[in-house]
Amino acid sequence: MSHKNNNLFERFSDWATKFTGSSHAFIGAVLIVVVWAASGPIFNYSETWQLVINTGTTIITFLMVFLIQKAQNKDSKAIQIKLNELLAANEKASNRIVDIEDLTEKELDQLHCYYEKLADFAEKDSDIHTSHSIDAAQRNQDYKHSVFKKRHEEWLQKQQEKKES
Repeated sequence: MSHKNNNLFERFSDWATKFTGSSHAFIGAVLIVVVWAASGPIFNYSETWQLVINTGTTIITFLMVFLIQKAQNKDSKAIQIKLNELLAANEKASNRIVDIEDLTEKELDQLHCYYEKLADFAEKDSDIHTSHSIDAAQRNQDYKHSVFKKRHEEWLQKQQEKKES
């Protein structure tokens, strides 16, 4: 995927997100506060002196809220896409779970209750092999292998038929 098509704002916000999360930014912020505090006696701790730090931090905080939200939205979307890919790739996973972030809160609560019940069933099993056991994992692996082998043989057969025709 090409990252060259990012517009100026996208590139700036990516840079700003990385920079503001760095140790250099933190050290810079600490230095600003130290310089401001050290300048207090010079300005007799006046209201203007206090207003400078209050105004500066308020503006920076206001802008950072939007920058952080943009970064969170981008990260969340990337994570959702990765999870959707894993769900789509797993033959036994429910495709109904793909894009559940678009469901209402009530629908999410219903799904949550369903998975809580599954967890309750797993807790009731006294034998650890009855739920998510190595044996069950092996059966799942064998099933996936047989499905893959069958599909591969079908594909090979189609390839052979194409060559013959």
